[in-house]
Amino acid sequence: MKLFDLADPFFEPLWIRVAVVAVTTLWGLFELTSGALFWAMFFLGLAAVCTWRFMTIDYAALRDANQKGENTE
Repeated sequence: MKLFDLADPFFEPLWIRVAVVAVTTLWGLFELTSGALFWAMFFLGLAAVCTWRFMTIDYAALRDANQKGENTE
């Protein structure tokens, strides 16, 4: 089990991925305006990593692989 497994089927719906990126970005901007630079960079970096991973993961292929695995059992 990975700590941040962004390839989990939970993240397949687009609205969930957009919400995760939006919340982490907005929270990072809130921390930046509050003057907490460490937490601002932490959450903005997390938003950047999530954005990159969500754009590179093929959720359709993962869904197909999971369905094939379920059909063989």
